[in-house]
Amino acid sequence: MEKFIVLLVLLAVSFTSPQTDQRSTQPIPVCHTTSAASAPDEMQLLASTKEFQLLHENPLPFHFTSKAGGEMVQFKTPDGKMANGFSLKASKPSRKYLFVFQEWWGLNDQIKQEAEKYYNSLDGKVNVLALDMYDGKVATTREDAGKLMSSASPERLENIVKGALDMAGNNAQIASIGWCFGGGWSPRSALLEGQKAVACVIYYGMPVRDVEKLKMLNTDVLGIFGSQDQGIPPATVAEFEKAMKAAGKEVTVKMYDAVHGFANPSNPKHDKEATADAYKLSSEYLKKRLL
Repeated sequence: MEKFIVLLVLLAVSFTSPQTDQRSTQPIPVCHTTSAASAPDEMQLLASTKEFQLLHENPLPFHFTSKAGGEMVQFKTPDGKMANGFSLKASKPSRKYLFVFQEWWGLNDQIKQEAEKYYNSLDGKVNVLALDMYDGKVATTREDAGKLMSSASPERLENIVKGALDMAGNNAQIASIGWCFGGGWSPRSALLEGQKAVACVIYYGMPVRDVEKLKMLNTDVLGIFGSQDQGIPPATVAEFEKAMKAAGKEVTVKMYDAVHGFANPSNPKHDKEATADAYKLSSEYLKKRLL
């Protein structure tokens, strides 16, 4: 555990120091506000460690069948490839979208169910798209999840988000939500969304703590975390709150007495009470900004 704590400290220093952060010198992509990264982020680096992998229990069997017409779709990405997503279209034409970002397991049935839950909570009036960040790969063991997450190409991950933004269109209003790996990508997506961003929810993901980057956010943020989470500990959350304040942005943090991944029903350490409260909080937050 001491080795893990040292790694966390080193990562925090390397990703927050302006002297070592080379990403700020990269040109801003056309049609998108900012570049997420050209190197693996903190959570990707953590995913390769045994200590972080042991924070996750292997998921229990989970099966889901859409009752709202959800289906897999494909869309073009700026790197000339195609990406996948689980799509639920608004009952009437709408320029409002909710981007859903997977846990480190991949776009599995549990994430598809979450996408449909939020689609229903938004009365079917918002387009919901759960992005497949691993291009079809899904892990069922923590070791495989660690490999998929740590080896994912940062450029490819960013291109998938950009492709979804292009599909949504220039006049779209976009909210984002994600868990674990996806919790880290929710705010990064919000940065790429620029003026399109209207809401951002982080479930125990590694938050952006670079004040200069956070100044570019066009939305407030709702952060949901667990006080027993050793991967995204309360100290990291406190740093995020401080950085948001320094950037002049609003943030609401809800800390539950729970472990990492507590809101996943396929997690053997699933906390039903905390999950229900967090869902109510996040769905009400999204309704106020999208409906």
